[in-house]
Amino acid sequence: MTETENAYRPEPLQVVTADTGGVTVVTVAGEIDHHTAAPLIEALEAGSHGERPRVVIDMQQVAFMDSSGINVLLIAHRNLTAAEGWLRLAGVQPSVMRTLDIVGVDQIITCHPTVSDALTL
Repeated sequence: MTETENAYRPEPLQVVTADTGGVTVVTVAGEIDHHTAAPLIEALEAGSHGERPRVVIDMQQVAFMDSSGINVLLIAHRNLTAAEGWLRLAGVQPSVMRTLDIVGVDQIITCHPTVSDALTL
């Protein structure tokens, strides 16, 4: 077995997008890092079109997120806010919430316990 065979290979990030009453709900499962963030970026870009785009990211199945994921969220927030829309997070797990809290993202992007709560306008 070679050294590269033992290298960490992250599982692809699973991202499902749905429209719920004019709000794009992006459900994410897996770890969000530099190697896996592309599907989330694509889903957020697709959800940011239209007049006053609104996006909720369901993070119930995300157990880990590094600085790459934080940057994805902040860029999406900036783009959606510039288009007079918004970004909300739902179901953030404690391990990820701790990271968001440490860097202050929870002060910029609102976090809700459930998708239902995040959809309440």
